[in-house]
Amino acid sequence: MNVITVKTAGRAEMVDITSQVENEISRLGFKDGFCVLHVPHTTAAVTINEGADPAVQADILMELNKRIPLEDGYRHSEGNSAAHIKTSLVGCSQLVLVEDGRPVLGTWQRIFFCEFDGPRTRKVLLKCVG
Repeated sequence: MNVITVKTAGRAEMVDITSQVENEISRLGFKDGFCVLHVPHTTAAVTINEGADPAVQADILMELNKRIPLEDGYRHSEGNSAAHIKTSLVGCSQLVLVEDGRPVLGTWQRIFFCEFDGPRTRKVLLKCVG
């Protein structure tokens, strides 16, 4: 298993990690199969979405914040219940196909690490199977 480290600067943000995933696949010499990306944190997630227009990430975060506000009478004492809920909705893992040593992504697709309780230094675990 390999580790990608992600440092976040804000409470909530989406960090494009596509290049880091590509570099790790290349470093491993992996050619064909799939890679599992897993975020081992309860307040962070990983998703695949449009990367051409940064407004898309801003819109996603805006809508998540509207639906899951920071304060809403949550019972969890650490004050980060909203982050836990967002992580459950977005998901902690993604399966990425790999062909000829490259992730198979659509024209506009990028891989995003989603921070919901930052700033922090986080890990994305990567396991390639082929």
